[in-house]
Amino acid sequence: MTEARRVLAPGGRITLVGQDWDTIVIDSDDPTLTRTIVHARADLTAGPRTARRYRSLLLDAGFDDVAVEVHTGVFTGPAMSALLAGLAEGACSTGAVTREQADSWIAEQRARGAADRLFLALPMFMAAATAPR
Repeated sequence: MTEARRVLAPGGRITLVGQDWDTIVIDSDDPTLTRTIVHARADLTAGPRTARRYRSLLLDAGFDDVAVEVHTGVFTGPAMSALLAGLAEGACSTGAVTREQADSWIAEQRARGAADRLFLALPMFMAAATAPR
């Protein structure tokens, strides 16, 4: 942030966009397992919770007029089954869930997709600020 502020012209705008990996929302018959999968996958990502800190990061770097919005994509189709399987595979690779748990959860999500009952919400955080004049 300090380097961005240094190179940005006075009055220039900066925008940050990203997701907070812990805030992924997935409907499941086993919310505890789902939470474990989401959090384990988040921990495989560098800075999985950075997006929730955008406002503080910009303020700490001396930016003005900091604004944050959250836009959530809602996905209900079977096309998201591959993404959900990837979450479970990531959690399995860390040992957070067993192979049996991952396979069962993936099967449930695929069945939800086939029955038009899949639900995935992905919040995207957007922050904008102005370099001081």
